[in-house]
Amino acid sequence: MQGWEAGPLAPDGSCAIAWHGREMGRLQWSLTGEHNRMNALAAIGAARHAGVEPAAAIEALGSFHGVRRRMEVRGVVRGITVYDDFAHHPTAIRATIGGLRQHGLAGRILAVLEPRSNTMKRGVMKDALPASLGAADRVFVYTAGLDWDAKSVFETAGVSARFEGNLNDLVQAIAGEAREGDRILVMSNGDFGNIHGKLLARLAEGR
Repeated sequence: MQGWEAGPLAPDGSCAIAWHGREMGRLQWSLTGEHNRMNALAAIGAARHAGVEPAAAIEALGSFHGVRRRMEVRGVVRGITVYDDFAHHPTAIRATIGGLRQHGLAGRILAVLEPRSNTMKRGVMKDALPASLGAADRVFVYTAGLDWDAKSVFETAGVSARFEGNLNDLVQAIAGEAREGDRILVMSNGDFGNIHGKLLARLAEGR
């Protein structure tokens, strides 16, 4: 929104909110990513237009913890956090991983993708997909139902990934790779066969 700016993230995850160069306050919240910061600016600007003081709007946003399926924490087991996010196309995937990376937490990002939409299954955006996952430390792709060869596409792009067409094998592969401090980011626009619950259960078993 014109005139509004969000400063760089501080180590504690906060950022300064300014209007025409004058700081209005510091936003401290748990949401990640540049897209969420832009949404925050739009909300603060709209609130000001409606008569709400920017400082009050910034403070109120600090208590907003997001919506379901947008970087939703599904559980933490043995120091491993499992997230659920609706990201299902290259632009959203890149923004979601980037936001998690900017959050400043230690540990690796294990990105798990189900290309579930009809567009993704047909491979319409397949060539842009490997690069969108490039910021993750490990990539896992569920290949059931795809009309294109995911392994070939990723190899051509020079992006390493693990491919599984069986959900139980995918869960076992992820759980076997995960270690304390890791963040498992599951991305799909569907329920993904309750992979979140299965992962948490497998992690709790210690394998």
